[in-house]
Amino acid sequence: MEDEIKMAALLQRSLTEDGYTVDVIGEGKGALAIAKTEPYAAIVLDIMMPGMDGFEVCRELRANGCWIPILIVTARTDVSDRVEGLDSGADDYLVKPFSLIELSARIRALIRRGQPERPTVLVVGDLKLDPARHRVWRADKELTKHVSPKEFALLELFMRNPGRVLSREQIIDQIWGLEDDWFSNVVDQYVAYLRRKVDRPFDRDDIETIRGVGYRLKDYSG
Repeated sequence: MEDEIKMAALLQRSLTEDGYTVDVIGEGKGALAIAKTEPYAAIVLDIMMPGMDGFEVCRELRANGCWIPILIVTARTDVSDRVEGLDSGADDYLVKPFSLIELSARIRALIRRGQPERPTVLVVGDLKLDPARHRVWRADKELTKHVSPKEFALLELFMRNPGRVLSREQIIDQIWGLEDDWFSNVVDQYVAYLRRKVDRPFDRDDIETIRGVGYRLKDYSG
């Protein structure tokens, strides 16, 4: 606990020297309360906080329509944790130990992006996906409990890019990142899993194979 207090003080001092006004909140519920009311340019969330962890705080903010850019920092290195952080609605993820220079650069990048209005629920045709609450529906039937975390992340990627062909390399980079235990046909397998859960039971074929290129989700907007 003492080390965490020292780290928070160090980050506050460094960011203040960079010209930012910085508030430090030591527990999750307090962080959630102040983030809902203050017009921050960006939020840095540590996963390990008493009361509510960073994932919970992030999900709650997004569920309440708060789209302040969020950077999650943590000592956890597992890809599953990075996926959970991004699924909870975070914009970026930084693993400890990190340099203060990199932290400042990532915050600047988030601030440059601003706070574009983002839908709480993604909708493509009769598919609906709520990234903040980690829920998915097809034709008003909820499929959440049948969809694994990586299948959810893959479907979210497709739904954020309807009509766009995504190569296997792009999908691996977005979903598996630097994970070293994926194999050559992992994308094909997970697309097959997803089709069995969100397409075939509804007599649909929305996840299309573009031979020699990759996959895309049909775009119903036009």
